[in-house]
Amino acid sequence: MKTQQELMSVGRAAELIEAGKYLSIAGDEAALRQLPQGNWIGGTIPYFMAAEGGTVSREQVFVSEISGFAAPPQLRFYDSGSLPQICRNAPDNGYSILIIPAFSGTHASFAQNAPNFEEMYMKPLIGWIAGVHLDDLGKTAPKVALGSTGEFSESDAVVMDVPLPPEKFAQIDIVNLFRPGSGAGISFQNNGFSAGDCLIGGQVGNLADYLLEKQIDTRLPLVADYSGAMINVSIKSIDHEAKRVEFYAPVFPGLEYRFAAPVTDYVSAFQAALPKSGLDISFSCNCILNFLNSHLEGKRTGEVTGPMTFGEIGYQLLNQTLVYLTVTE
Repeated sequence: MKTQQELMSVGRAAELIEAGKYLSIAGDEAALRQLPQGNWIGGTIPYFMAAEGGTVSREQVFVSEISGFAAPPQLRFYDSGSLPQICRNAPDNGYSILIIPAFSGTHASFAQNAPNFEEMYMKPLIGWIAGVHLDDLGKTAPKVALGSTGEFSESDAVVMDVPLPPEKFAQIDIVNLFRPGSGAGISFQNNGFSAGDCLIGGQVGNLADYLLEKQIDTRLPLVADYSGAMINVSIKSIDHEAKRVEFYAPVFPGLEYRFAAPVTDYVSAFQAALPKSGLDISFSCNCILNFLNSHLEGKRTGEVTGPMTFGEIGYQLLNQTLVYLTVTE
């Protein structure tokens, strides 16, 4: 039986909660606050890839039902101090779904430190960064919800640990359409969510000046090879006066980044890169920047559905990617 993942009314989601189901739920804050207490975790976002295509809705919620577990999943908050224990506390065989509110200290801490967390990459960790409607940026803080207590937080992360029976195992896959382009290699002295002076093609330069001079399309992310996986860092904004560029994920020293080569037809490229049809996906999410830059409203990205987020988690923080989790025997 395929895992239930769909956009639905608050009333229908409430029925599933009251039936005792374990759920991961994405929706606008006002919609999430209408849900009863129960076995669910949630995060704020009103952008979704539904079965019928890209959708913006403040009234509906996107529900991923968690099933097939060996013991009842554990739901809890983590603050930035305790978050490094997330993988150590995770089940030996299973997976964890993590939701972090955007722009929080926990978001920054996870983004910069997750690759060094104890047992990271040993246990599957998937999830997303909660956001808000773009009209509400700066006015409303993104939040996560712990359904078991009904609490909301704009500072802590929320986690569901899902133990699996010994014959099953979880696998995370990342779909990234972007590859490094032919421009100069760029490297940074420090890790962080912003940068100014850096090395460009081996010469000291300034990233903000370089973007202006080369007329680079800032919808294209920086891409680097992180131990064999192509990881994106998306451009948030450029302050030409301060000569600094802000990112949606941190850059790290010791890596060479290049601006991505353009993707001519995003939807077709996605269809080609997506998993074969019929795969039972337990959880997935895609990036809000893909939704906006590729005009996905009303368009479908294969059979993969889920929230369109302010960042994706496939072990570490990702940008402009789609992540999905499958459980197989």
